[in-house]
Amino acid sequence: MISTVNRLTLALGMVALTLAGQASAAAAAPSENATINLIRLLVQQGVLPQAKAEALIAQAEQEAQQARQASAAMAVAAGPAAAPGDVRVQYVPAIVREQIRDQVKAEVMATAKQENWAQPNTFPDWVSRISFDGDIRLRQESRFFADNNSNEIVDYAKLNDNGPYDVNKDTNSKLPPLLNSREDRDNLFRLRARLGMKAVISPEWTAGIRIGTGSDNNPVSTTQTLGGGFGKKDIWLDQGYLTWKATRDLTLTGGRIANPFYATDMLYSNDLNFDGVAAIFNHKLNTDWGLFGTLGAFPVEYTNDTATSNGFDKNESDTKWLFGGQIGANWKINRSNSLKGALAYYRFDDIEGQRSSPCAPWAGAPGCDSDGSRVAFMQKGNSVFLLRDITPNPATPGLTPQPQYVGLASKFDVLDLNLAWDTELPDDLHLRSQTNFIRNLAYDKGEMLKRSEGEIVNNINRNGQFESGGNALLVQFTLGNALEMKKSGDWNLLAGYKYIQPDALPDGFNDSSFHLGGTNAKGYFVGGNYGIDKNIYATARYMSASEVYGPRYEVDVMQLELNTRF
Repeated sequence: MISTVNRLTLALGMVALTLAGQASAAAAAPSENATINLIRLLVQQGVLPQAKAEALIAQAEQEAQQARQASAAMAVAAGPAAAPGDVRVQYVPAIVREQIRDQVKAEVMATAKQENWAQPNTFPDWVSRISFDGDIRLRQESRFFADNNSNEIVDYAKLNDNGPYDVNKDTNSKLPPLLNSREDRDNLFRLRARLGMKAVISPEWTAGIRIGTGSDNNPVSTTQTLGGGFGKKDIWLDQGYLTWKATRDLTLTGGRIANPFYATDMLYSNDLNFDGVAAIFNHKLNTDWGLFGTLGAFPVEYTNDTATSNGFDKNESDTKWLFGGQIGANWKINRSNSLKGALAYYRFDDIEGQRSSPCAPWAGAPGCDSDGSRVAFMQKGNSVFLLRDITPNPATPGLTPQPQYVGLASKFDVLDLNLAWDTELPDDLHLRSQTNFIRNLAYDKGEMLKRSEGEIVNNINRNGQFESGGNALLVQFTLGNALEMKKSGDWNLLAGYKYIQPDALPDGFNDSSFHLGGTNAKGYFVGGNYGIDKNIYATARYMSASEVYGPRYEVDVMQLELNTRF
């Protein structure tokens, strides 16, 4: 039999558990009648006295009332009553909710980007690493020649392309190819269109390809002359390169690349690209000073290892190289003035022509051993000489044909100095003053006459004497509210002067518009640019040039352009 103490302890425990269950239940109020019946039962059993039972009943009612109030408040905060199967979650503080939200958002966005479902209209990740750019230029060009120009100026570039040409007037009555020097061309409608693609392979590696128009494969112009019976136009590989960013300051690039040197169009056309490899250095010393430099090696031409396609005799295969090095600096003098300067040296290995050993094409020889020393591309101006030493036919000495090619008479080790000073003027104007001086350190008139064995055929004065020189100079000024056309309302005006002696630099690589390309030219140029809209601008340019030495050849060129880039 349970003792009185034990029964009292059991009863109090049951009451306590009942009250605790009522207070902790969040979904229902405690049952008041059950508690009172239990207490009364304990009184009837003699476990509790009546007075103590009434006190317990009062206390139970008070705690039940508090439980009902707390339950009602939590029900309001929790919202509608839970449906079967729902799970109630206790209140979560705002700061915890924000942390959970940010963490979930970050995880979801990372997954979305990786799986590319956050932006369903975009392309896969590799596409985002490829970019495109390009430009289109429409040009109206007119060429005006002086009436008293010589009409006997030989086009030696075409002579080499179409040759050999028989220079013996007794065996060949046909004229050599001659330059147009007197007939004006009032209009040439021309187009330049280029499209480039750049792919970021990794943070350090980039590949690029660009295609462009062009009337032929000459290296100095991608301009296509329109017309020709509406025939389709050619597309050429303009660039194709691979670039490695070795360090923050050093980049290595190879293939067919953009001009890596700081230069003017007096030496290198703006459309000229280089075949080879280059190391480009750019380092900022501080906010006012920066250094830059370039080293490059470029195979200009591989000479053929055969004299002709059907000859048994083979000639040694050589490579004509351009090696270049440049060092320069940028100096921010003050808020309104900055200076940029660079000194470069370019060595053109084996670009000069070589006089052949005695040869006899008239006797069936397939060619002469120096035919490969003629350059792959030339414009005009450089001093040239007849390459072949053709032995006379003993039977008819005076009637021996003389089929000839021409080669460059001078070697070329070019020193190139460039300076550009930018200054800000009142009324938001900018002025750029540029000068470019070039000296061919390898120019030697006596050596040229010796190399050619007296067979130089151009740059001859009225007295029949050979004249040339190894210096070139450019001065240019640009004034406007912007030096580069980027938006509507940008404008500038420019004016300058060029003086290029015949053998100051190779004539095959510079601007093809001034004096219609090449060297042995002097004259002025003026022009202007105006921004029509963002990345759309108009250009007007007028160039007037004549020869430095030799027969008179004066030509004025006017160009009107509409330029766009994207």
